[in-house]
Amino acid sequence: MHTEETKLKGCFIIEPRIFNDSRGYFFESFNQKAFDQIIGKETIFVQDNESYSTKGVLRGLHYQTGEFSQAKLVRVIKGKVLDVAVDIRDGSATFGQHVCVELSEENKRQLFVPRGFAHGFIVLSDVAIFSYKCDNYYNKESEGGIIYNDPTLAIDWQLEETEFIVSEKDKTLPKLIDARL
Repeated sequence: MHTEETKLKGCFIIEPRIFNDSRGYFFESFNQKAFDQIIGKETIFVQDNESYSTKGVLRGLHYQTGEFSQAKLVRVIKGKVLDVAVDIRDGSATFGQHVCVELSEENKRQLFVPRGFAHGFIVLSDVAIFSYKCDNYYNKESEGGIIYNDPTLAIDWQLEETEFIVSEKDKTLPKLIDARL
């Protein structure tokens, strides 16, 4: 397994070792002991989620606040997405900065998004099945978000904005400067 910490402390790209042969492939998608060694602390995931989306669907940028803050381990089962993590940790040297990582069924990469980050993705393929583990349960009262096109973030979503399919809820999210962190 190859791992790389991104420019945002605590946010890791994880690339599994894939074993291919004439029958197909095999890889270990999660190992608690190895994962804890990668990120340098114990993280217990309590919820797994999956979404199906078509090309241009943009989900995010979402996060949970306070005691309901969530870390996520995300990956793509089918298709390809551009995954985005934004550092919104108070006092962080990289506050407001983001990383973009292409996750696909081909590269089998995963991204660990620690607590204190906003997260979102856009589907680059015809369809995508996106899977993620969370280390805390969802709490509606603690949800927060940042508008995907906040000019201070300047995220390159790799598609033309005319191709975006965004929920009405996500279209009304505040800019980072106005967000409830």
